[in-house]
Amino acid sequence: MSHYVDEVISSVKERYYWEKEFIQSVEEVLNSLRAVVDKDPKYKKHKILERIVEPERTVSFRVCWQDDKGEFQVNRGYRVQFNSAIGPYKGGLRFHPSVNLSILKFLGFEQIFKNSLTTLPMGGGKGGSDFDPRGKSDSEVMRFCQAFMSELFRHIGPDTDVPAGDIGVGGREIGYLFGQYKKLVNEFTGVLTGKGINWGGSLIRPEATGFGVTYFAEEMLKTKGMDFNGKKVALSGFGNVAWGAALKITELGGKVVTLSGPDGFIYDPDGIKGEKIDYMLEMRASGRDKVQDYADKFKVKFEAGKRPWSIPVDVAIPCATQNELDLNDAKELVKNGVKCVVEAANMPCTLDAVKYFLDNNVLFGPAKAANAGGVATSGLEMSQNSMRLSWSSKEVDERLHGIMINIHNACQNAAKEFGTPGNLVNGANIAGFLKVANAMIDQGLV
Repeated sequence: MSHYVDEVISSVKERYYWEKEFIQSVEEVLNSLRAVVDKDPKYKKHKILERIVEPERTVSFRVCWQDDKGEFQVNRGYRVQFNSAIGPYKGGLRFHPSVNLSILKFLGFEQIFKNSLTTLPMGGGKGGSDFDPRGKSDSEVMRFCQAFMSELFRHIGPDTDVPAGDIGVGGREIGYLFGQYKKLVNEFTGVLTGKGINWGGSLIRPEATGFGVTYFAEEMLKTKGMDFNGKKVALSGFGNVAWGAALKITELGGKVVTLSGPDGFIYDPDGIKGEKIDYMLEMRASGRDKVQDYADKFKVKFEAGKRPWSIPVDVAIPCATQNELDLNDAKELVKNGVKCVVEAANMPCTLDAVKYFLDNNVLFGPAKAANAGGVATSGLEMSQNSMRLSWSSKEVDERLHGIMINIHNACQNAAKEFGTPGNLVNGANIAGFLKVANAMIDQGLV
């Protein structure tokens, strides 16, 4: 029955041939499911693969706003509500010039399985705009966010769709979006996550993805009798994910030696810790995307226009964006003795890079499992909002740690059950799929 997978992939390629990122994510997931559909024909009978690759709803709209010069501006806004079989749609909003429907569909599709793995009741969705907040004043960002929410509010709600932040959407943007939503619907509800601590947000939410990735990597290392103590780690990016990972890796005895930005990467052989980690927040808050600032301040090596994967390390954690680590990077890391690669960004490794790691027995943690800590903590924020409670940092961190351990175990068990022990790519896709697919069957043809 594996031809069933081939048929669905071919259909997606034909129907959406221009959506390269979406096709890549569909291929990666569906190829992992061959053993599942071979074992149980009910998924073909109920056309689950055909249904799961189609969003339940895709909303696109124009966003008209006025800049500080009084000139009118027009952007495009989107919300892809992919699957609600196990809970309300959940996924971030991304404000970046690169945003298009292909990227949002790939992110929303991945979000289905990532959210399923957390065991929390959350469906999959994603949204955003090609608006670029960089270089804009607070007033311009506020006006854009208010215009964006004036359309989006019709399609979301605490029991329907709960967006969060993503690239270009931080605490400032969430605040403006929430304020406009509250005004329009005349309700104070947990409709957005990543909120300010003073008005419904959860402690450790900014660090959560980085913390979760580190906890997941720690479980991976344990399977080979290792831990982070004394390990050298390469990170890419320098935003919240890399910052959270650097904090937790350092706490566990590891040494983070690289960060990167669009301008290149820095190599700090003494380790990024203490005030250096604090400076990552200053870099982020400055609105600039130059990692060279770090090199200039701390007098370390800066490589312009390059990625950090040439540095010999024990663990590599790409934290920046999709397809930032390709086959040549993978070969360089393997040549230099990397033991573990963990995806902290969404789909940061190309398919051939992932295959190379697996073929060379490198521990590999896929994004939909490893970086689920962010959305898991968003789910915990939703729970706190629903109960009108606020948990301590320690309680949230403990819950997050437990969720990441459970995700790793679920991936390991699914990989073993379906004939590929140790392959966490297959394990994550299978474990995430089974819960959603069975819920879809239970709920009928909707």
